[in-house]
Amino acid sequence: MQHSAAAQQLTPEGWLPPPPLPHHYDDRVSHANAVRFGMWLFLGTEVLLFAGVFTGYFTFRAYFPEAFDQAARHLSLFLGTLNTFLLLTSSLTVALAHHNAERGKNHNAFWLLVVSVLMGGGFLVIKGIEYHEKFVEHALPGKFFNFAEITAPGGPVFYVVYFFATGLHALHVIVGMSLLTWVAVRAWRKEFSPTYYAPLENAGLYWHLVDLVWIFLYPLLYLV
Repeated sequence: MQHSAAAQQLTPEGWLPPPPLPHHYDDRVSHANAVRFGMWLFLGTEVLLFAGVFTGYFTFRAYFPEAFDQAARHLSLFLGTLNTFLLLTSSLTVALAHHNAERGKNHNAFWLLVVSVLMGGGFLVIKGIEYHEKFVEHALPGKFFNFAEITAPGGPVFYVVYFFATGLHALHVIVGMSLLTWVAVRAWRKEFSPTYYAPLENAGLYWHLVDLVWIFLYPLLYLV
């Protein structure tokens, strides 16, 4: 209740006061460092998760190189490139939002985050279009595969890898968009200042990881 009441009063600079410091931290710098370190540990587990996905990709590609080559040619290079452009641009706008929040420019940070969320939504829409095309063609994983254009053995395996890898990545995009929406609301409320911007920084780190994973998926699925 005390924090809620205090949250209604802006500082002279126009920011809401930061939330109370947890009792086991001496100052906000040590708290911010601990939160940042925890986020990096979490991102490390995400890297291990996708490392397993990439290991599976290379393993199956070694067994079915011709099928993987044929299947890759039936993916839309234009849509894959457009999605890459959207995610890379969204990483830029998230970085700019962090830059502005660090300086207490909440209004700028809010709109940059909104743009980032919209580009993430555009990515999901385009990916949905690609999925729809595969369902129409019956280019599906496992026993659901019935795509005559791929004659080499291993076609169903490629689409197992394709749908699992891109689906898992899309799930992370949704989580990232949720985080960006959360910090955008906080920016709208003018909660960030030069002494408190850790939530936006950590949400941005997660979003950059999502983009980094796609930078690896894009060439492996669409270009190789």
